[in-house]
Amino acid sequence: MLPAYLPVAYFIKKMIPLRDNIPHIRKPIITVLLLFTNIFVFLFQLSLGDNLKNFMYIYGFVPKNLFLPLYSDSLILRFRPLVTSMFLHASPTHLIGNMLFLWIFGDNVEDRLGHLSFLLFYISCGIIAGITHLIMNINSSIPAVGASGAIAGILGAYMVMFPQSMILTLVPFFLFWRIVELPAFIFIGIWFVYQFLLGISTIGYGGAGIAFWAHIGGFIAGIFIIRYFKKKRRYYYYS
Repeated sequence: MLPAYLPVAYFIKKMIPLRDNIPHIRKPIITVLLLFTNIFVFLFQLSLGDNLKNFMYIYGFVPKNLFLPLYSDSLILRFRPLVTSMFLHASPTHLIGNMLFLWIFGDNVEDRLGHLSFLLFYISCGIIAGITHLIMNINSSIPAVGASGAIAGILGAYMVMFPQSMILTLVPFFLFWRIVELPAFIFIGIWFVYQFLLGISTIGYGGAGIAFWAHIGGFIAGIFIIRYFKKKRRYYYYS
C-alpha cells in the first residue's frame, strides 16, 4: 500500500511558477541556448517515428546498461548517456515543465556565475543527478531522460543565492486557482519535499516512471557545489 501522503504530494505538484522578481543583468545566453537545444532535440525525436524507442535506449541513461559486457564499447560511450539524456524528453508536457523552470530560475544563476561556469555547473549537476538515479535504481532497464536533474541543481543554487526573492506562483485551491507570491525558499522547499516524499514512496515499488532520486541528487549537488562556481557577489534590487 502506497503512503497516505501521496494525495497531498500530488496537490503540491500542481503549483506552477510564473516568474521571479529578480532582473538579470547579463543576457542569459547559455540558458537560452539550453532552451533551444532541448526544443530542437525534442523535435528531432518526433521525426524518428518507429526508431524513437531505440534512440532513447541508446542516448537515454539506462542504469543496467553500465554493467553489461563491454564488448568493443569504450568507457566514454558507456557513460555518454549521463550527458545526452539531459537533452531528451518523454513528452511535450515533460519538455514544457522543465523549460519553464529553466527559464525562470536559470537566468539569475547564470547571471551570478557567468556563462561558461553556469554551463559547467549545469552539466555537473546533471551528471551527479544521473549517478544518484543509478545508485537508487541500479537494476533498472528503463531509460531515464530529461533535464530535470540538472535543473534541480539550478533550484538548489537559486535557493542558496536568492532565498528571499519572490516567486509568482499559480496555486490550486480546491476547484479554483489563485496567483500568489511565495518566497523562493518556501516555493523551492515545497518542491523538494514533494520530490523527497515521492522518492521515498518508490522504494520497493520499482520506480514510478519519474526519476525522483535524480531530482534529489541534482538539488543537493546544486546546494553544495555552487560555492565552487560563484563569482564575486553582486548587488540586486528587489521590486
